[in-house]
Amino acid sequence: MDNELASLGVIFTEFYYWVTVVFMFLIHAGFCVYEVGVSRRKNHMHTLMKNTMIIPLVTITFFYFGWWIYFAFPNGPGIVGGLLSAPWATPWSELMGPHMGGAPVSATLTTDDTAFWSRINGVFWAAFLLFSWTAASIVSGACIERIRSGGFWILAVLLGSFCWIIDAAWGWHPDGWMVQILGYHDAYASGVIHAIAGGFALGVLIVLGARIGRFKKDGTPRVIAPQNPWLVTIGLFLIYTGFWGFYAACNVPMIDVQAGDGVFFSATNIYLSPTSLSAITFNFLMSLSGGLLMAYVVSKGDAFWTYSGGLAGIIAASAGNDLYHPIQAMLVAAGGVFFMYKMHYWVERRFKIDDAVGAVAVHGYAGFYGVVMAGFMLWGYPTSPNPEYALITPWGNFIGAIIMFGVLGFLPGFIGATILNKFGMLRIPREIELVGLDVTTEILAEEESHAIVEAEKAYAHEVGLIK
Repeated sequence: MDNELASLGVIFTEFYYWVTVVFMFLIHAGFCVYEVGVSRRKNHMHTLMKNTMIIPLVTITFFYFGWWIYFAFPNGPGIVGGLLSAPWATPWSELMGPHMGGAPVSATLTTDDTAFWSRINGVFWAAFLLFSWTAASIVSGACIERIRSGGFWILAVLLGSFCWIIDAAWGWHPDGWMVQILGYHDAYASGVIHAIAGGFALGVLIVLGARIGRFKKDGTPRVIAPQNPWLVTIGLFLIYTGFWGFYAACNVPMIDVQAGDGVFFSATNIYLSPTSLSAITFNFLMSLSGGLLMAYVVSKGDAFWTYSGGLAGIIAASAGNDLYHPIQAMLVAAGGVFFMYKMHYWVERRFKIDDAVGAVAVHGYAGFYGVVMAGFMLWGYPTSPNPEYALITPWGNFIGAIIMFGVLGFLPGFIGATILNKFGMLRIPREIELVGLDVTTEILAEEESHAIVEAEKAYAHEVGLIK
């Protein structure tokens, strides 16, 4: 009977992660629909394909080295220890493919490795892979209508299969050095995914520059309204739905947490501390509601910012949503939306940053805020079941937020974009941006003179219609 129950637990966990991954796929569908809804008609296919091709490129690179980084880098390496061995996560491992358990073939694997990872590895890998797609898609929306596809795809691999998985190893692994030393707590990835992606996007945007006509000569920003508000609405509701699945994927569904002297089975968060789907359901919906309400008020009923604010509210509360009371989650979410909205327009006016979908604000500023707030709200709580690890503190989470947004986010984005720009691989030429990125270079070569003249006329007309 014990063996049957253990087998049932393994199969349930396998199915649980498979279901959450399917829900999370809606996040990427939502980003595709959302970005097309924001972009102008002349750029629709370029916007769509740029985001779609994240799927094969990040998937393959994450298979080859991203998954291994998560298990190999928790110690830094070089901060609290060296590289760790993770033979089940190397691309040539027998466990990175169909496997039914049993004695290992490779000398680097143990019988315990094959027993544990044979059914879990693929679905667990897929859950983290979907997080990688999400991080890259956040950057995709910020830089639509002027970035070269090839340059963006290089940046997507850099972020999705390298930078973000390093921060997951540091601050999301149960034994990550940030958890051990800083008491870093970020249960549902305010910093680990959103702050890093927002910081990375900001670094890219500084180098990439604004869309043609986005700012007047005196620096005053012009509003380029979404092309299709209905697609924006549908896209964001798909993201909400996928994000709910994302929350579930950040939990381990059933584990013996060995509370007291007995056996105590519970769902746990990513740090293996007990939580429940009930708790995160309360807090997910309350933070969504707090974000929507605050966004509606602060934007004076603007539909784009209201829907975006719902997402920002979830992100702002995510760091502590395993431990917050639902009313706390709502208030933290509302505060995060107010902060990110004001920051967005201050940065836009002060530094002439053209973030086409507000991704830096919704993900970066709200995510940074969420990590910092969790440090204050959860001050003194254990972030880990290991009593030797540091407790949650404001300074530990603040340092963590700096690492996520700045060190692993902004700096790689800025440096990567600068290198691509030096080689002419970052920005679309002016004439193609005017005509539209869906116009092929062959058509432009055949009708270059006529197309550019017509584009200049269309641009002048467009500017006159922009608010």
